Amino acid sequence: MGSISKIYTGGIAATNGYVYQSSEGIILFDAPEGIADWLAKNQFHPKALILTHQHFDHVMDAAAVKSRFQCPIYSWDAYSKDLTLETLFAQQAGFSVDVPPFEVDYVLKNTESLELLGVRWALFHIPGHSPDSVCMHDAASHLLMAGDVLFAEGVGRTDFPGGSHQRLISGIQEKLLPLPDQTQVYPGHGPDTTIGHERLGNPYLE
Repeated sequence: MGSISKIYTGGIAATNGYVYQSSEGIILFDAPEGIADWLAKNQFHPKALILTHQHFDHVMDAAAVKSRFQCPIYSWDAYSKDLTLETLFAQQAGFSVDVPPFEVDYVLKNTESLELLGVRWALFHIPGHSPDSVCMHDAASHLLMAGDVLFAEGVGRTDFPGGSHQRLISGIQEKLLPLPDQTQVYPGHGPDTTIGHERLGNPYLE
């Protein structure tokens, strides 16, 4: 059982990184650009970094966080330039992205639950925004780390390689909306929300 103690927002896409405090230490969710310096400045020392997916804006500081704090990285898939979208942008003139490469220590693919720092997480693999998108639910604390799957009155974009609006919406409806109304949803961008609010007020889920 734990809670979100601090939120960092940074990088070109105003991406959220979350400091989750458990009784056994800090879990960092996502690593947007600049978060490694911010963590050090605020004396936060994560014991694990979990990536909700590998799009570049969520992993720009993954290598820096791992190096500075000697913490392992958890992700649904192994590191891939296809998943970071570097391959896509390299093929498009006028824009490029260079993510410092990192190694995923624990690949979570096909994992349904994870015990980490005294917390039991349920894992929901919901592709559509990205093939490796995973949402993580802490039932004891009534919170969901949603990445770019579900936003406050929105959902993730589905026009990147491997995207599927149908798969995204069906995944949200089948795996997330059955969660209790009071479940606090922490998305990759924008403000937090609740499952109850999104079930009733999200126009994409009608």
